[in-house]
Amino acid sequence: MDPHLPEPQPLLALVDALKALPGVGVRTARRMAYHLLQHDPKAAQTLARALEESLTGLQHCERCNGFSETQICVTCANEQRDTSILCVVETPADQNSIESTHNYRGLYYVLMGRIAPLEGMGAEQMNLARLIDRATNGEVQEVILATNFTAEGDTTAHYLGEALRQKGLKVTRIARGVPSGSEIEYVDAGTVAWALLERKET
Repeated sequence: MDPHLPEPQPLLALVDALKALPGVGVRTARRMAYHLLQHDPKAAQTLARALEESLTGLQHCERCNGFSETQICVTCANEQRDTSILCVVETPADQNSIESTHNYRGLYYVLMGRIAPLEGMGAEQMNLARLIDRATNGEVQEVILATNFTAEGDTTAHYLGEALRQKGLKVTRIARGVPSGSEIEYVDAGTVAWALLERKET
């Protein structure tokens, strides 16, 4: 940018906000900001309202920790779900990917992250004790660890596997049909379905 043409502070703030999105750098954020402000101000207003409503209207489900409009989410409240199986995922996006396979009828627990010591994220910071309490409620018989096949996802799966087996639970891990280093939300539904069906006991 030309130092003689400084950008207004509100525009800089918008660019910084957009930069927080995954995969969005400064240039992309600036293009988005200019597009919204110059070509589609109505979309900008809609986006602002949607963000505000999401922040004020959503909470974490008391059972699965996923996003919900109510204390208990629709999935957890569904009496047709199999309460004996609990699938542990890193993010709500991963949960949506598994749901899109239409092959899984159990329940979920959403970690909202993964163990990442280099980022200062350990078991205590993630409150994994809450997951263990959920898994040992007397109904759950099998816990499927569907964390991503990344270094952090594998570390998280190993930690949880050890802790849950000590509680007498059957613990399985989704199969490696999901490519190593990839994230579940970006994998096609057929591959995710196969990985679930071919899960292995850890």
